[in-house]
Amino acid sequence: MDEKALVKALAARGETVAAAESLTAGLVCATLARVPGASAVLRGGLVVYATELKTALAGVDAELLAEHGAVHPEVAAQLAEGARDRCGATWGLGLTGVAGPSAQDGVAPGTVHVGLVGPGTRTVRTLALSGDRDLIRTESVRAAFALLGEHLG
Repeated sequence: MDEKALVKALAARGETVAAAESLTAGLVCATLARVPGASAVLRGGLVVYATELKTALAGVDAELLAEHGAVHPEVAAQLAEGARDRCGATWGLGLTGVAGPSAQDGVAPGTVHVGLVGPGTRTVRTLALSGDRDLIRTESVRAAFALLGEHLG
């Protein structure tokens, strides 16, 4: 589902979304905000590029980060929970991954985890993307929108 369809679907349901973004650094929110009417559905977002901000701003468990690093499926789920809770949204998206060109903590470039938390939903999708930094970040946003779109029907 693209950003226009996503805004329309959320508005029709009277629901909202927020995001906690690491590798995309605000691209999810910026992409949604380009759509007329986004203010009715986009609550806000957290850019948590630095690892310690994942805990300080989004509430990700510090022990999880210490044990597994920032690029982990459970980190994405906790980012989504943090965004939803802190922004008061119906749905939370959490994105963490490696845009490259180098590996991070032994995790290959293109590895991305997208978390979604909402009514009766807590799920993570793991992606193995290829391309340059911009393409990996753009495809991560598309994947987040697709995942949310699947749960909106």
